[in-house]
Amino acid sequence: MNLKAIHNVYFIGIGGIGMSAIARYFSVNGKNVFGYDKTPSPITKKLEDIGVKIHFEDAVKNIPLSCLDIKTTLVVYTPAIPSTHQELNYFINNGFDILKRAEILGEITKTTLCLAVAGTHGKTTTSSILGHIMQPVKATSFLGGIAENYNSNLILGEDKITVVEADEFDRSFLKLSPNIACITSMDADHLDIYGENEMLQQSFREFANKVSDTLIVAKGLPLKGLTYAVNEDADYSAYNVKVGTGTYIFDVKTPTAIIKNIEFNLPGKHNMMNALAALAMADVYGIPLEDIKNQLKTFKGVQRRFSYKIKTENVVLIDDYAHHPTEINAVADSVREMYPNEKVLAVFQPHLFSRTKDFSDDFAKALSRFDELLLLDIYPARELPIKGITSSWLLDKVKVNNKMLVSKDKVSDQILKSVSKVVVILGAGDIGLLVDNIKDKLHKKYKN
Repeated sequence: MNLKAIHNVYFIGIGGIGMSAIARYFSVNGKNVFGYDKTPSPITKKLEDIGVKIHFEDAVKNIPLSCLDIKTTLVVYTPAIPSTHQELNYFINNGFDILKRAEILGEITKTTLCLAVAGTHGKTTTSSILGHIMQPVKATSFLGGIAENYNSNLILGEDKITVVEADEFDRSFLKLSPNIACITSMDADHLDIYGENEMLQQSFREFANKVSDTLIVAKGLPLKGLTYAVNEDADYSAYNVKVGTGTYIFDVKTPTAIIKNIEFNLPGKHNMMNALAALAMADVYGIPLEDIKNQLKTFKGVQRRFSYKIKTENVVLIDDYAHHPTEINAVADSVREMYPNEKVLAVFQPHLFSRTKDFSDDFAKALSRFDELLLLDIYPARELPIKGITSSWLLDKVKVNNKMLVSKDKVSDQILKSVSKVVVILGAGDIGLLVDNIKDKLHKKYKN
């Protein structure tokens, strides 16, 4: 596809975190960008602020006249869009060029030196760290979260080097052509798409085979590549780890060198692993280790990845995107490491009926690690309900004495009744939209 011949890019599902990064990329590169999304959000507002035209009603009449030119218009859609979508069907029936998000990302990056981060957990934080490390060499980074350093999911650089988050959902990452890649994890997930874990594992093997230069993998994964680990022997190994208040200081052994006293300001061993993966990728590319060290020290994190919203003597509010048992366990590990003597309240919104069903026992064990639990209804996203799979059913499995179901409009009130010093908001649905209100009410409570 000749992207230079495209004047108009029309996004269906433009408010998605991955879609919006590509929309922003095209907009700042001089294309006319338009789109549909189901509801307004802070992401769509930011796009509108830079001139992107967005509407929120699925109707063919809302498609701008300029986008009806089949020769100059490209349509990009997310797999989360239902097959009954009127606008999508109009474009399909009239023969427009239509690409999934992963396909257009593949088109953008195929002529670049592409560094891709894959894995069922950790890829957003790892790719954001890597994008920050690669910023001095003017890499363009497409991220699956909002990097705090840039307040954006796009780090705009030049067109020679790209950093991308390689998403395994819908086998999307097989559309990429990575030169250097990392795989952080291969835990069972997306079984509504893959059917069984072996099919997911196979897709990661196929992705690994697409890497043209160097593959880097977390030690223990059943793949051949350079390995990385914390306090274990590996090609890239972090050791002499010292823990401060939310800060790690550690040394790293690479295949050719040792670098000492790296400072990294995100809590949790899983985040140290993410930093190590990004370091390894940048080192393979050729960034000097001292420059990598300097960039790691200044990395501020990713919104909704163990994001501190309040951090005072009286109360701590943390917001995290965790929606899989492994991710919830990682948050629990971090909280217990940072606040070993404090009571912790978790507020969790399950994401997808199928994921709740497939991992119910693991969810129950992970959620049982907190002192109190408020559980919201399951966020359906792209799914219809599954009979018998409810938050009440999941709550019965959780071994926490102080636990209850709560509606979104009552969450703040219940949090205010808690005696826990640490409050953790967890989930990948729309629970993130509640955080600012919770933050405001906690501020008011502890000012009195």
